[in-house]
Amino acid sequence: MNRNSNTYTILFSIIMVIIVATILTIVAISLQPAQKRNIKIEKKKNILSALNIQSNAQNATELYDKYVIESFAVNLNGDKVVNIDAFNIDLKKELKKDEENQLWPVYVCATEDGTKYLFALYGKGLWGPIWGYIALNDDLNSVYGVYFDHKSETPGLGAEISTQDFQNQFKNKTLFNENNMFISIDVVKSGAGNNPFAVDAVSGGTITSNGLRDMIKICMTAYLGYIEKNKK
Repeated sequence: MNRNSNTYTILFSIIMVIIVATILTIVAISLQPAQKRNIKIEKKKNILSALNIQSNAQNATELYDKYVIESFAVNLNGDKVVNIDAFNIDLKKELKKDEENQLWPVYVCATEDGTKYLFALYGKGLWGPIWGYIALNDDLNSVYGVYFDHKSETPGLGAEISTQDFQNQFKNKTLFNENNMFISIDVVKSGAGNNPFAVDAVSGGTITSNGLRDMIKICMTAYLGYIEKNKK
């Protein structure tokens, strides 16, 4: 075939595209197990972080298995739903369902400071989704620790929700008042101080802070059925 002909050029291009596409497909498929494993490890690290336990890729699974003694899914009534792997629940998908069909993961953890109950959160920031975990003490009211993260919030502004300084504010805050009424935790511009139901917002990150506030209230409202049934 004449290598200078248009036919040769087109056939050569088609063959190269097929070869490259095949190679990329093989590589992508071969990497999937490692990618899934890394996602699971990262999720375990995040859960441990909400429990104030530092971990890395090497020891996250070991520490998770040590401290998380039980996990299960609950519905809005607070009833456990059998045959559901709580760890694999995707809250983004659950929040798109009708409320009566939503499932919410609960993790029971045994730490050096006693039993903690950990709940998953998912919401919307300024530029994309935000998510996290909140761990409560065995009174199912006061906060033991939290972890928040984001996909695309602005560095130095909304992205500050993922910093330790911001998250430390939540420790010992409470969700219920003395009359056992659910209040949640507000994120205010300034002056939260000793308010048991509020923390200071991220400076310059009002929309992200509001999104985080809404995330906590909406998601913890979904867990109220379980909390009320198990609260001491």
